[in-house]
Amino acid sequence: MIVTTTAPATVDTPPPGVVVVYSDLWCSFAHLAVHRLHATRARLGLEDRVSFDLRAFPLELLNDAPSPRPGTDSEVARMASLEPDAGWQLWQAKDWLYPSTTLPALEAVLAAKEQSLRASELLDLGLRRAFWAESRCVSNRRVILDVAKKTGAVDVPALEEALDDGRARRALAEQTALSRTDAIRCSPHLFLPDGTDVANPGVEVGWEGAYGVGWPVVHGDDPRVYESLLLLAAA
Repeated sequence: MIVTTTAPATVDTPPPGVVVVYSDLWCSFAHLAVHRLHATRARLGLEDRVSFDLRAFPLELLNDAPSPRPGTDSEVARMASLEPDAGWQLWQAKDWLYPSTTLPALEAVLAAKEQSLRASELLDLGLRRAFWAESRCVSNRRVILDVAKKTGAVDVPALEEALDDGRARRALAEQTALSRTDAIRCSPHLFLPDGTDVANPGVEVGWEGAYGVGWPVVHGDDPRVYESLLLLAAA
């Protein structure tokens, strides 16, 4: 009898100066984490030494359903109290403008990496703020391209061309497949050049009631962890 085994899935170790971030755009914990990464990097003066490689952890594919609005609504007040400057508000636009998917936005962030990690990370940050702080439908192509233009770092015609031919869709599919394994535990999950990986850095959280019915309960929050992570990546 021949027994075959499958090696456990792993995430490639990023090069020095790069932090890999697996996340979804409508994950409030990822919005918190990405804001803290940008803010801490700026405070430490590491913008020229550390880049963020944003990758997809698409919750709607992993859960076989769009993210329920009651779930995201329940998270706003609690997460906003941890990091108000990230930008938050309860959904203010028309109900039918609430995004039913984040896949086009995730694909755009991946496509922008063809230009540079800087273009990709600024588009990602802008799309998170568009959803969480501005109640914009990040499913919509026009919104995605408008956010891209406002970054000042994205070549919008080049991004349009990449979205037209779907060149980032394979990367999205591959990252989804990896997200289904134990290699990626949640959104957000960070990977560093020395092999360190941290899921939902600094935040210990539980839930009161079912998701979409209850609310998050934060048992602990230590934003100082981002300083050590970025210094480690820079080293």
